Amino acid sequence: MGEIVGNIDGAQIILYAFWIFFAGLIWYLQAESRREGYPLENDLTGDYNKDAWLQLPSPKTFILPHGQGTRTFPDAGNRDTRPIAAKRASMTPGAPLIPTGNPMIDGVGPAAWAERPDYPDAMPHGEPKIVPMSIAPEFDIAANDVDPRGLRVVAADGEVVGEISDIWVDKMENYIRYFQVQFGKNQRLIPLHFAVQREARGRTREYYVHNLTAAQFKDIPKLASAEQITFLEEEKIMAYFGGGEMYAMAGRSEPLL
Repeated sequence: MGEIVGNIDGAQIILYAFWIFFAGLIWYLQAESRREGYPLENDLTGDYNKDAWLQLPSPKTFILPHGQGTRTFPDAGNRDTRPIAAKRASMTPGAPLIPTGNPMIDGVGPAAWAERPDYPDAMPHGEPKIVPMSIAPEFDIAANDVDPRGLRVVAADGEVVGEISDIWVDKMENYIRYFQVQFGKNQRLIPLHFAVQREARGRTREYYVHNLTAAQFKDIPKLASAEQITFLEEEKIMAYFGGGEMYAMAGRSEPLL
Protein backbone atom coordinates (compact mmCIF):
# COMPACT_ATOMS: atom_id res chain seq x y z
CA MET A 1 0.00 0.00 0.00
CA GLY A 2 1.18 3.48 -0.70
CA GLU A 3 2.47 5.94 1.85
CA ILE A 4 -0.25 8.11 3.50
CA VAL A 5 1.51 10.55 5.85
CA GLY A 6 5.23 10.52 6.50
CA ASN A 7 6.34 7.05 7.50
CA ILE A 8 2.82 5.77 8.43
CA ASP A 9 1.21 3.59 5.81
CA GLY A 10 -2.04 1.59 5.51
CA ALA A 11 -0.51 -1.66 6.81
CA GLN A 12 0.55 0.05 10.04
CA ILE A 13 -2.90 1.54 10.56
CA ILE A 14 -4.49 -1.90 10.11
CA LEU A 15 -1.96 -3.40 12.54
CA TYR A 16 -2.62 -0.74 15.19
CA ALA A 17 -6.38 -1.18 14.75
CA PHE A 18 -5.97 -4.92 15.29
CA TRP A 19 -3.96 -4.34 18.46
CA ILE A 20 -6.65 -2.02 19.83
CA PHE A 21 -9.38 -4.50 18.91
CA PHE A 22 -7.51 -7.42 20.47
CA ALA A 23 -6.83 -5.51 23.71
CA GLY A 24 -10.53 -4.65 23.90
CA LEU A 25 -11.46 -8.29 23.30
CA ILE A 26 -9.19 -9.44 26.14
CA TRP A 27 -10.68 -6.83 28.48
CA TYR A 28 -14.23 -7.89 27.52
CA LEU A 29 -13.58 -11.61 28.02
CA GLN A 30 -11.88 -10.98 31.36
CA ALA A 31 -14.83 -8.91 32.51
CA GLU A 32 -17.43 -11.47 31.37
CA SER A 33 -15.58 -14.21 33.25
CA ARG A 34 -16.13 -12.28 36.50
CA ARG A 35 -19.91 -12.20 36.66
CA GLU A 36 -20.12 -14.65 39.57
CA GLY A 37 -17.85 -14.73 42.62
CA TYR A 38 -16.66 -11.15 42.24
CA PRO A 39 -15.68 -8.84 43.87
CA LEU A 40 -13.38 -11.23 45.70
CA GLU A 41 -13.52 -11.55 49.48
CA ASN A 42 -10.57 -11.28 51.82
CA ASP A 43 -9.75 -14.85 52.85
CA LEU A 44 -9.21 -13.88 56.48
CA THR A 45 -11.81 -11.20 57.18
CA GLY A 46 -14.49 -11.79 54.57
CA ASP A 47 -14.35 -8.10 53.56
CA TYR A 48 -14.65 -7.06 49.94
CA ASN A 49 -14.86 -3.85 47.91
CA LYS A 50 -18.55 -3.27 47.20
CA ASP A 51 -17.65 -0.53 44.70
CA ALA A 52 -15.06 -2.47 42.73
CA TRP A 53 -15.04 -1.57 39.04
CA LEU A 54 -11.77 -2.77 37.56
CA GLN A 55 -12.54 -5.43 34.97
CA LEU A 56 -16.03 -6.04 36.39
CA PRO A 57 -18.89 -6.00 33.86
CA SER A 58 -22.03 -3.96 34.33
CA PRO A 59 -24.92 -6.00 35.82
CA LYS A 60 -26.85 -8.14 33.37
CA THR A 61 -30.22 -9.79 34.07
CA PHE A 62 -30.77 -13.31 32.76
CA ILE A 63 -34.32 -14.62 32.23
CA LEU A 64 -34.52 -18.28 33.27
CA PRO A 65 -36.68 -20.77 31.35
CA HIS A 66 -39.96 -22.34 32.49
CA GLY A 67 -40.96 -19.45 34.74
CA GLN A 68 -38.02 -19.84 37.11
CA GLY A 69 -37.53 -16.10 37.48
CA THR A 70 -34.46 -14.00 36.77
CA ARG A 71 -30.88 -13.74 38.00
CA THR A 72 -28.75 -10.59 37.90
CA PHE A 73 -24.94 -10.76 37.93
CA PRO A 74 -22.59 -9.46 39.12
CA ASP A 75 -24.38 -8.93 42.44
CA ALA A 76 -22.24 -7.77 45.34
CA GLY A 77 -24.95 -8.88 47.77
CA ASN A 78 -24.87 -12.46 46.52
CA ARG A 79 -22.51 -13.75 49.21
CA ASP A 80 -22.41 -17.11 50.98
CA THR A 81 -22.88 -16.30 54.67
CA ARG A 82 -23.40 -19.83 55.99
CA PRO A 83 -21.36 -20.60 59.13
CA ILE A 84 -18.49 -23.03 58.59
CA ALA A 85 -18.00 -25.83 61.15
CA ALA A 86 -14.22 -25.61 60.92
CA LYS A 87 -11.27 -23.59 62.19
CA ARG A 88 -8.20 -22.32 60.41
CA ALA A 89 -4.96 -24.23 60.76
CA SER A 90 -3.24 -20.84 60.98
CA MET A 91 -4.12 -17.17 60.43
CA THR A 92 -2.49 -16.89 57.04
CA PRO A 93 -4.23 -16.47 53.68
CA GLY A 94 -5.02 -19.83 52.09
CA ALA A 95 -4.52 -21.83 55.29
CA PRO A 96 -6.50 -25.10 55.34
CA LEU A 97 -9.62 -25.57 57.45
CA ILE A 98 -9.72 -28.19 60.19
CA PRO A 99 -13.27 -29.59 60.70
CA THR A 100 -14.75 -29.17 64.17
CA GLY A 101 -17.67 -31.57 63.63
CA ASN A 102 -18.64 -34.20 61.05
CA PRO A 103 -17.24 -32.64 57.87
CA MET A 104 -19.31 -34.82 55.53
CA ILE A 105 -22.56 -33.55 57.05
CA ASP A 106 -21.30 -30.04 57.79
CA GLY A 107 -20.15 -29.58 54.18
CA VAL A 108 -16.49 -28.80 54.81
CA GLY A 109 -13.55 -29.24 52.42
CA PRO A 110 -14.25 -31.76 49.64
CA ALA A 111 -17.76 -32.21 51.11
CA ALA A 112 -18.61 -28.52 50.52
CA TRP A 113 -21.65 -27.71 48.43
CA ALA A 114 -23.05 -24.59 46.80
CA GLU A 115 -26.54 -23.14 47.19
CA ARG A 116 -27.84 -24.23 43.79
CA PRO A 117 -31.52 -23.71 42.85
CA ASP A 118 -33.91 -26.13 44.53
CA TYR A 119 -35.72 -27.20 41.36
CA PRO A 120 -34.89 -30.00 38.90
CA ASP A 121 -32.92 -29.76 35.70
CA ALA A 122 -35.50 -29.70 32.91
CA MET A 123 -36.11 -30.98 29.40
CA PRO A 124 -36.86 -28.42 26.64
CA HIS A 125 -40.57 -28.43 27.51
CA GLY A 126 -40.08 -28.23 31.27
CA GLU A 127 -40.47 -31.82 32.48
CA PRO A 128 -37.76 -33.19 34.84
CA LYS A 129 -34.67 -34.38 33.03
CA ILE A 130 -33.45 -36.96 35.57
CA VAL A 131 -36.03 -39.52 36.71
CA PRO A 132 -36.13 -43.13 37.96
CA MET A 133 -36.44 -45.76 35.26
CA SER A 134 -39.54 -47.09 37.02
CA ILE A 135 -41.50 -44.09 35.70
CA ALA A 136 -39.67 -43.90 32.36
CA PRO A 137 -40.83 -47.06 30.51
CA GLU A 138 -39.12 -45.93 27.31
CA PHE A 139 -35.75 -46.75 28.93
CA ASP A 140 -34.34 -50.20 29.61
CA ILE A 141 -31.00 -51.99 30.06
CA ALA A 142 -29.44 -53.41 26.90
CA ALA A 143 -29.86 -57.17 26.57
CA ASN A 144 -26.08 -57.80 26.56
CA ASP A 145 -25.45 -55.67 29.71
CA VAL A 146 -25.80 -56.64 33.36
CA ASP A 147 -29.00 -55.22 34.87
CA PRO A 148 -27.93 -53.52 38.15
CA ARG A 149 -31.37 -53.92 39.74
CA GLY A 150 -31.29 -56.56 42.43
CA LEU A 151 -27.50 -56.54 42.82
CA ARG A 152 -26.16 -55.93 46.30
CA VAL A 153 -24.13 -52.87 47.33
CA VAL A 154 -20.97 -53.29 49.41
CA ALA A 155 -19.45 -50.36 51.35
CA ALA A 156 -15.78 -49.48 51.89
CA ASP A 157 -15.66 -51.45 55.16
CA GLY A 158 -16.81 -54.63 53.38
CA GLU A 159 -20.32 -54.54 54.83
CA VAL A 160 -23.32 -55.23 52.61
CA VAL A 161 -25.54 -52.14 52.63
CA GLY A 162 -28.54 -53.29 50.61
CA GLU A 163 -29.41 -53.78 46.97
CA ILE A 164 -30.12 -51.60 43.97
CA SER A 165 -33.86 -51.12 43.56
CA ASP A 166 -34.00 -48.62 40.71
CA ILE A 167 -31.91 -46.71 38.18
CA TRP A 168 -32.15 -42.94 37.61
CA VAL A 169 -31.59 -41.89 34.00
CA ASP A 170 -30.91 -38.64 32.20
CA LYS A 171 -33.66 -38.59 29.58
CA MET A 172 -31.93 -36.00 27.41
CA GLU A 173 -28.49 -37.63 27.36
CA ASN A 174 -29.76 -41.26 27.45
CA TYR A 175 -27.40 -41.89 30.30
CA ILE A 176 -27.51 -43.52 33.75
CA ARG A 177 -26.89 -40.93 36.47
CA TYR A 178 -27.71 -42.64 39.79
CA PHE A 179 -28.37 -46.03 41.35
CA GLN A 180 -31.08 -46.18 43.98
CA VAL A 181 -30.06 -48.41 46.88
CA GLN A 182 -32.66 -49.93 49.20
CA PHE A 183 -31.68 -50.82 52.76
CA GLY A 184 -34.46 -51.58 55.20
CA LYS A 185 -37.12 -48.91 54.74
CA ASN A 186 -34.55 -46.40 53.48
CA GLN A 187 -33.71 -45.40 49.93
CA ARG A 188 -30.74 -43.31 48.86
CA LEU A 189 -29.05 -42.43 45.57
CA ILE A 190 -25.50 -43.39 44.61
CA PRO A 191 -23.92 -41.37 41.77
CA LEU A 192 -22.97 -43.71 38.93
CA HIS A 193 -19.23 -42.98 39.05
CA PHE A 194 -18.96 -43.77 42.75
CA ALA A 195 -20.20 -47.34 42.31
CA VAL A 196 -17.91 -49.95 40.73
CA GLN A 197 -19.35 -53.20 39.45
CA ARG A 198 -17.20 -56.20 40.33
CA GLU A 199 -17.39 -59.95 40.45
CA ALA A 200 -18.05 -61.48 43.87
CA ARG A 201 -17.82 -65.07 45.04
CA GLY A 202 -19.80 -67.56 43.00
CA ARG A 203 -19.29 -65.41 39.90
CA THR A 204 -22.12 -63.13 41.02
CA ARG A 205 -22.02 -59.39 40.47
CA GLU A 206 -22.11 -56.65 43.08
CA TYR A 207 -21.45 -52.92 43.34
CA TYR A 208 -18.62 -51.63 45.53
CA VAL A 209 -18.71 -48.08 46.93
CA HIS A 210 -15.25 -47.00 48.07
CA ASN A 211 -16.27 -43.59 49.41
CA LEU A 212 -18.58 -44.56 52.29
CA THR A 213 -18.80 -47.06 55.11
CA ALA A 214 -22.07 -48.95 55.62
CA ALA A 215 -23.05 -46.77 58.60
CA GLN A 216 -22.63 -43.59 56.55
CA PHE A 217 -25.23 -44.52 53.94
CA LYS A 218 -28.10 -43.41 56.18
CA ASP A 219 -26.74 -39.83 56.13
CA ILE A 220 -26.72 -39.52 52.33
CA PRO A 221 -28.94 -36.47 51.68
CA LYS A 222 -32.56 -37.44 51.05
CA LEU A 223 -34.79 -36.38 48.16
CA ALA A 224 -37.96 -34.39 48.65
CA SER A 225 -39.64 -36.33 45.83
CA ALA A 226 -39.39 -39.97 44.76
CA GLU A 227 -39.74 -38.99 41.09
CA GLN A 228 -37.31 -36.10 40.60
CA ILE A 229 -34.08 -34.62 41.92
CA THR A 230 -33.27 -30.92 42.18
CA PHE A 231 -30.01 -29.12 41.43
CA LEU A 232 -29.51 -28.54 45.16
CA GLU A 233 -30.13 -32.18 46.03
CA GLU A 234 -27.65 -33.29 43.36
CA GLU A 235 -25.08 -30.85 44.72
CA LYS A 236 -25.44 -32.17 48.28
CA ILE A 237 -25.30 -35.85 47.25
CA MET A 238 -22.19 -35.37 45.10
CA ALA A 239 -20.52 -33.37 47.90
CA TYR A 240 -21.30 -36.09 50.45
CA PHE A 241 -19.70 -38.79 48.31
CA GLY A 242 -16.78 -36.53 47.40
CA GLY A 243 -16.20 -35.79 51.08
CA GLY A 244 -16.15 -39.50 51.84
CA GLU A 245 -13.01 -39.85 49.74
CA MET A 246 -11.18 -37.90 52.42
CA TYR A 247 -13.31 -38.13 55.57
CA ALA A 248 -15.12 -41.51 55.55
CA MET A 249 -12.29 -43.15 57.49
CA ALA A 250 -9.86 -41.45 59.84
CA GLY A 251 -6.73 -42.54 57.99
CA ARG A 252 -7.78 -41.02 54.69
CA SER A 253 -7.11 -37.45 55.79
CA GLU A 254 -3.67 -38.24 57.20
CA PRO A 255 -0.34 -38.15 55.31
CA LEU A 256 0.89 -41.34 53.68
CA LEU A 257 4.37 -41.03 55.20
